[in-house]
Amino acid sequence: MIPLRIDASAVEPVSVADLRGYLRVDSDDGGTEDGLLQALITAVRASLEIETRRILVPGRYRIALPGWPPGGRLPLPLSPLVALVRAGFAAADGSVAVLAEGLVRLGPDPVEAPCLLVDPEAPDPAGRTILIEVAAGYGGDGPPLPPPLRLAILRLAAARYEHRGDEPDADAADLAAPFRRMRL
Repeated sequence: MIPLRIDASAVEPVSVADLRGYLRVDSDDGGTEDGLLQALITAVRASLEIETRRILVPGRYRIALPGWPPGGRLPLPLSPLVALVRAGFAAADGSVAVLAEGLVRLGPDPVEAPCLLVDPEAPDPAGRTILIEVAAGYGGDGPPLPPPLRLAILRLAAARYEHRGDEPDADAADLAAPFRRMRL
């Protein structure tokens, strides 16, 4: 099961203006550095998402399953999990028959143990694919981005801007260490 991002926020958790202020770079240059700064923010955010196993921008994800998970618990690699958008069965024509509310719901801890709980009364898919869409990520309707992760984005982007690959940025990545999710 691999969640596919189907909709994402176009807004990064740190703006170019925030990074300019952090770097103390004038905006008098006519914005010639803005493209580079935006690329650095995006790259750093993506690397921190991998490092922390958390989603730093809000988005919608689709999960396709051949059947219900044993025990009715489906762990998801999406943290923080914000909402269940819909759950249903995919028909051969591409339509989705939506399941009744309450048959699939968010688990008790959507940040540290994101999972979906399936009611034992959920109907058998009978050979149909189960489609589940969830909203996940910091910002938007989810929880705000924790300040240490925001600072990690600024520090890592600043290090990459100043050194352009000359020095490792392991010290700044330590800011994200408390948010790292471990696999069992």
